[in-house]
Amino acid sequence: MSYRTHPRPHPTRTALTVLAALTALTTAACGGTNEADDEPPRTPRDRPTPSRPAPEPSSEPPSPSAAAADGTDVGACTDGNCEIAVTGPVTIHFPGPADGSRATLSVTAVGPNEIEYEVKSGNNRSEGGASGPGQGCLTYLREHGSGNSCGTLDSARPSPRPDAVVIQATTGADGTALLHIVSP
Repeated sequence: MSYRTHPRPHPTRTALTVLAALTALTTAACGGTNEADDEPPRTPRDRPTPSRPAPEPSSEPPSPSAAAADGTDVGACTDGNCEIAVTGPVTIHFPGPADGSRATLSVTAVGPNEIEYEVKSGNNRSEGGASGPGQGCLTYLREHGSGNSCGTLDSARPSPRPDAVVIQATTGADGTALLHIVSP
């Protein structure tokens, strides 16, 4: 019985063959570039993009998406009880916490998930601002002072307080803020 033996491959030749195959696979998987070695790699900003027409600017202010009991009617707040949606700066005058006093709410900024405002009542002044989804502020106006609390709020009407006017401002994702003014 005769056995035929196969010559053993040389270990260095086998290693080089495996290395060459791995290099070919890696190059094929990663793809090559057409850039010269002395050029910096292109960033996403450098790459050409298909041209798209720019959107036409709208001359109309955005319509609020928040469903407010009094819509966008700032005049509904003159009695100190309202729920309105705002999409930009607005000033609202309403009865303050002391008999015969007046208060002013000035919304200074409204944007997507953002609102900033200032409240003045007599010699008291308070500022509030919130940004982020579902964020808002509560301001309590009292005869002898005021206070703010900001954070995560729902858009439900705040409860009336016997000794304070309550102002709640809640952000909206589309740039609409919901305002509540609740008087005792």
